[in-house]
Amino acid sequence: MEQVIDVAVVGGGPTGLMLAGELALAGVKVCVYERRAEPVRESRALTMHPRSLEVLALRGLESRVLERGRPLPTGHFGLLDTRLDFSGLDTTFRYTLFLPQAITEALLAEHARGLGVDIQRGHVVESLRQDEEGVDLAGNARGAHFRCRARYVVGADGARSAVRQLAGIGFPGTETTRTSMLGDVTLELPPATPFLALNNPRGNAVIVPLGNGMHRAIVTDAEREHTPLREPLSLDELRASLIRVAGSDFGMREPRWLSRFGDETRLAEQYRKERVLLAGDAAHMHYPAGGQGLNVGLQDAVNLGWKLAAVLREGAPGTLLDSYHQERHPVGRALLSNTQAQSALMGFTPEILALRELMNGILRLPAVNRQLAEQLGGLDVAFPQAPVPMPAAEALPGWTGRRLPDWPLRLADGNQRSLYSALHAGQWLWLHTKYAAPPPTGWEPAPGWRPRLNVQAMKTPEDTSPLHDVDGLLVRPDGHVAWAWSAARRSVV
Repeated sequence: MEQVIDVAVVGGGPTGLMLAGELALAGVKVCVYERRAEPVRESRALTMHPRSLEVLALRGLESRVLERGRPLPTGHFGLLDTRLDFSGLDTTFRYTLFLPQAITEALLAEHARGLGVDIQRGHVVESLRQDEEGVDLAGNARGAHFRCRARYVVGADGARSAVRQLAGIGFPGTETTRTSMLGDVTLELPPATPFLALNNPRGNAVIVPLGNGMHRAIVTDAEREHTPLREPLSLDELRASLIRVAGSDFGMREPRWLSRFGDETRLAEQYRKERVLLAGDAAHMHYPAGGQGLNVGLQDAVNLGWKLAAVLREGAPGTLLDSYHQERHPVGRALLSNTQAQSALMGFTPEILALRELMNGILRLPAVNRQLAEQLGGLDVAFPQAPVPMPAAEALPGWTGRRLPDWPLRLADGNQRSLYSALHAGQWLWLHTKYAAPPPTGWEPAPGWRPRLNVQAMKTPEDTSPLHDVDGLLVRPDGHVAWAWSAARRSVV
């Protein structure tokens, strides 16, 4: 029997599950098709960045991950000795959160199911055909045939995305030039420091504790960096390489997971092809420097979710979906540039080692350190050329497309709340003072589009408040500003 739904999300990793939850929150009928029959046990990704924590906080989900994760006040750029300092960043979350991907997936799956999302495991998509009204999917479901008719399909099915390939979307980039080794193992003599990172002429190594007596060892061995990805990794090879690079195997035994990975780097030519869209690793593939892949995928999902829901449920024009590519494709391009730069810094030649010493000094400059911390943390993303049409009224300069931190708000009725709490339902937010009580005439982003709107009246902000010159603020469901207005200063952006 053919299943008929609004959106089929192919891929049940963090990106797909986050997107499914966003859509279901807006009343969209969505189904997730995941090829794996069981939830993943291994966790390639271990880090959640500040912007991803903000994204979860926008929906009131941050407490679920904070309870399970471990805050780390610093990060690294290319394994340089000078750490990135998150303590001064303009966010509630001035740290990265150490949280295995398996836990993240489990929490997001629980959230999605709670909103009515149908998650179907063991489903492998094998064909895709789209027309002017929707998309037909078909494939194998544990030995049986399945079919689905959806108005839109989103490929969140990883770097080898079947959806991307079936839709004919190009994925240009560079082939693997270096491979590294990963092992989740027991260490009888773990390093004295909880986070070991080193880079020398013999290679580089990272060791971090996973809990329950397990550690992750990641090694790039100068003598083994050209080993093909298809060659299985053994404990003996990992042990020998770790001894060569770090001088010890730290009593390595009992491997739970061994894997080899490379630095292949690619970016989808387009994030949207008619009724097919891409998100997460299906759209961008890169060396896992800084643990950015999962995080950018979550942020892709929140950007796409409200737009797709607006088209399906609020009468928004289909062209709104073009803004997903326009806003997120440059973010993907910047991600690839960032990870390639880090990968280059993790080389072993005398020239690279000299560059590393230079960069260690440069990173001690507070402004440089902060800039790279904001990039890694996803806090530098803005959409100043936001393609969502603005109201006819004049806008306050410098606000359009800006990412908002979770500022505390003093409301006109005397209550206090955080800005993000007003966005938990995935609605737009109109935040105003007495000078802009109702939304201005013609505030709707397009004719016929009536977004769900949460209206909140705030007290006139004090001069020290970041909102002191704002009388009306229209905030998108993803926490970026669509439009800002001031009674005292009326000029066009």
